[in-house]
Amino acid sequence: MSPAVTTPALSQRVLAAGEASEHRPLIIALFAAFVVATLVITVWAGRQTKSASDFYAGGRQFTGFQNGLAVSGDYMSAASFLGIAGAIALFGYDGFLYSIGFLVAWLVALLLVAEPLRNSGRYTMGDVLAYRMRQRPVRTAAGTSTIVVSIFYLLAQMAGAGVLVSLLLGITSDSGKVAIVALVGILMIVYVTIGGMKGTTWVQMVKAVLLISGTLLITFLVLLKFNFNISDLLGKAAENSGKGAPFLEPGLKYGATSTSKLDFISLGIALVLGTAGLPHILIRFYTVPTAKAARKSVNWAIGIIGAFYLMTIALGFGAAALIKPDEIIASNKAGNTAAPLLALHIGGVDSAWGAILLATISAVAFATILAVVAGLTLASSSSFAHDIYANVIRKGQATEKEEVRAARWATVAIGIVSIGLGALARDLNVAGLVALAFAVAASANLPTILYSLFWKRFTTQGALWSIYGGLTTAVVLVLFSPVVSGKPTSMFPDADFHWFALENPGLVSIPVGFLLGWLGTVLSKEKADAGKYAELEVRSLTGTGAH
Repeated sequence: MSPAVTTPALSQRVLAAGEASEHRPLIIALFAAFVVATLVITVWAGRQTKSASDFYAGGRQFTGFQNGLAVSGDYMSAASFLGIAGAIALFGYDGFLYSIGFLVAWLVALLLVAEPLRNSGRYTMGDVLAYRMRQRPVRTAAGTSTIVVSIFYLLAQMAGAGVLVSLLLGITSDSGKVAIVALVGILMIVYVTIGGMKGTTWVQMVKAVLLISGTLLITFLVLLKFNFNISDLLGKAAENSGKGAPFLEPGLKYGATSTSKLDFISLGIALVLGTAGLPHILIRFYTVPTAKAARKSVNWAIGIIGAFYLMTIALGFGAAALIKPDEIIASNKAGNTAAPLLALHIGGVDSAWGAILLATISAVAFATILAVVAGLTLASSSSFAHDIYANVIRKGQATEKEEVRAARWATVAIGIVSIGLGALARDLNVAGLVALAFAVAASANLPTILYSLFWKRFTTQGALWSIYGGLTTAVVLVLFSPVVSGKPTSMFPDADFHWFALENPGLVSIPVGFLLGWLGTVLSKEKADAGKYAELEVRSLTGTGAH
């Protein structure tokens, strides 16, 4: 995608809502109200966080419905709300493939991972892997992988936050956008260090309700504008996009060349397999008291998430139908502001109703970002504290108080790293960035989880080869891909050191992760502990002996 020529008049028009002083107090008030409300929830939850179980798993006190709502809140990120709407608005049918991939991925998580993982572990993915293997090397690998995947995912949320608040407040300077990213980072550090899993879960539940409500409202208004005739909506979107009929057909983004077709296959594999390896999703299954509640929470999540992704059709194609593509690209060249701009146009560009809708939808999107970054930061800091600090560095001798303190310090460190990288990624499409996180998770975590749960012969060496091999392959391919350099929309648009042609590494890195897990096992001199595997099998399938 090449950025359109940006005219001063067009930029001013796009940022009109942010620069109109009479509407700015409303915008700031809505943002402030949400931030204050979530901070109150966090402080309240923090006072109830007494033990490591409370900090990591919310005391396992949440019902299936509550956890399903929180899982939805954790999963429906800035990529879903901002990135997918932008991708559909600019690329039509090919953009909608993100919606399909994110939704189908839940079936893999439900069928293969959710219940066995909840039954087998305690707080982190490392608990499951370490059950039948050598603790220290496996926990170190699991902790490293969790932190890397979480940081990739955090990049997308930070980029979304910078774009969103910049649009609303009329901030055009790079230093202003970096300051916004820093603000989000500071808020997420506060949420996690004070509230732990209880605070994070309640914030995610509130955010899920807000996001579904806001999306329902915009979907209703878009369909109302076209008299609930979806055919008219799609026809107008194709016409207004300037692409005509091809806008509604496969191939606009992933069909022009053999490389782009391969990129589509790579993206699809990463999206479908990635969810089952995402650390911040996996730890959510530990917050419920029973395996039955874990199953119920996934069923609720599928219903809520499914409804949301169906509504992204109205968000994306509605933006394409009502806003010129040049205007979307002028606001953000990756299309991340399509959903807020749609709210503005639906209500009227120069009207108070338009400003109210824009402010409301943007506040919801901001809520989305804050909730997801809190979940991601909690997953990575928990893995560092529980797997690396408590079980590797302190060799199981750390007290619960020391472990939670280590998690809080890890939160600060991960927040600082995320702020720095998020500032660099502020012009990339957030859906594409999240797809990278999915690819890394599917390459490093998923093979090891599946082998550990279902392959009797799997050994420590196999686990280490799979995690480090899949992780290294995915990260190296991303670093030398067009996402980082070589294109106007790259992280470093003025440099070109890419040699890997695909934007998503999943097609190569995921098979490498599975292959190395198998190869490391068959070449290992170590014999798998059949008794431990039998225990893990019974526990994973029945929940007997689970924490």
